[in-house]
Amino acid sequence: MPHSLINGISHYYEWITSSGDAQPAGKPVMVFVHGWGGSARYWESTAQAISTTFDCLLYDMRGFGRSTFANSAALADDSPLKDTPPSYELETYAHDLVELLNTLGLEKIYLNAHSMGASIAVFFLNLYPERVHQAILTCSGIFEYDKKSFEAFYTFGGYVVKFRPRWLYQLPLMDRLFMQRFLHRPLSGTISRDFLNDFLMADYEAAVGTIFTCVSQKAAEEMPGEFSRLTVPTLMISGDRDIIIAAELGQKAAALNRDYIQLVVMSDTAHFPMLEDAPTYLQHLANFLKIDCLAAQPSASQIS
Repeated sequence: MPHSLINGISHYYEWITSSGDAQPAGKPVMVFVHGWGGSARYWESTAQAISTTFDCLLYDMRGFGRSTFANSAALADDSPLKDTPPSYELETYAHDLVELLNTLGLEKIYLNAHSMGASIAVFFLNLYPERVHQAILTCSGIFEYDKKSFEAFYTFGGYVVKFRPRWLYQLPLMDRLFMQRFLHRPLSGTISRDFLNDFLMADYEAAVGTIFTCVSQKAAEEMPGEFSRLTVPTLMISGDRDIIIAAELGQKAAALNRDYIQLVVMSDTAHFPMLEDAPTYLQHLANFLKIDCLAAQPSASQIS
């Protein structure tokens, strides 16, 4: 499996192409960014569906999925990362992405990011606007800071991340129970088990660290300004049943920048609209990107 050492972290990445080759074919490139506790795995069906038009690059962010922390001995003695603790700031993840693009020789891309990945993408779009043609932010928005609620969330989130025994993966229906909060329409057992496995395997420090950076007073204060400064044409897609990042939070973000942000709220979907209603999600992408045709859409067997 291909990995690239980026800012001290061995990043897993893969290409999805219409030919099935593990290398890009020279088409425009779309990069997919996953959300908290997940990996690039859940983007595979979406990437396959648009692979007739795009070479699709999927990767796992630092500390998640198959992107592990490099031993400091693997770094050069003069590396500024030597003996430096890993960072979990949203901007750090944005810098990881641009370094991955540089390593792979990619000058300008299309970007599709989800949930926490969408927050990272907003910073990326403002830090490196010249690197992106168009962007899709799936399940994103802005929220108000509430000290009491945030502190309760940190306590609960820290406990959930700390108590992740591997034997949970073996329990019948645990994957369905794990995903229930994120979905309005259930997914196939295979996809749900991949989600559970990614969550159980996520690096503890990364999982906790990103809880504090994504849901924080700093993020609540900075994100409205970041959305308002976007100059890259952006499509936001929300699920009307999403209780993780409610559609109204996406509406608030889109209202800050009507010149560059379009908003679509998908009916009867929650936090994974690209999987819960793939045909509708893909049609919204096609309309925004002006794609004439899509590859075969994910089969209905993905929805149980």
